[in-house]
Amino acid sequence: MTEQKATNVTWHEHKVSRAEREKIKGHKGAVLWFTGLSACGKSTIANEVDYLLNQRGIHTIVLDGDNIRMGLNKNLGFSAEDRAENIRRIGEVAKLFATSGTIVGTAFISPYKADRDKVRAILAPGEYVEIYVNASLETCEKRDPKGLYKKARAGELKNFTGIDDPYEAPEKPELVLDSDNKGIAELAQEVVAYLEQNGYLKA
Repeated sequence: MTEQKATNVTWHEHKVSRAEREKIKGHKGAVLWFTGLSACGKSTIANEVDYLLNQRGIHTIVLDGDNIRMGLNKNLGFSAEDRAENIRRIGEVAKLFATSGTIVGTAFISPYKADRDKVRAILAPGEYVEIYVNASLETCEKRDPKGLYKKARAGELKNFTGIDDPYEAPEKPELVLDSDNKGIAELAQEVVAYLEQNGYLKA
């Protein structure tokens, strides 16, 4: 649990309820937590899901790892402590969006189970949808669009997940996507189908 340093703060309840916000939007708020190795396809799938839902009039937003690290979390590196704080902050931001009735796609490696579990814990039951984008290390290294694995293998990047830092795969994710054998369009449709089947796209 992160220490509460400010002691002169009070939680304020809002006059507009979450149910009222969701009623206006016509669907539920939720956090789609895409997790997996670098180059497994998290961001690409999250963006395709975002596009498909937007085309249907669903209110969405994508929080992408690199984008967040260029702004909100620009002061964090890749140590275990900084990774934990990175995910903690994203979890809180995602919670705010979900409370507003928005479906939030988050694309972060988020390699540690404990950090992902903490995000799940601050959200209401059913609000956190953990989506494991499962691609082998071999597949990810072959893709390597940013050349990060090559740098990590050469010792130019330290604390790189899958090479010299661990990735703890989800044990009971809501959804597993086979990114080794399926394309982006098919995987994105699987996510949308899950949301349809579980009532997220209706208020």
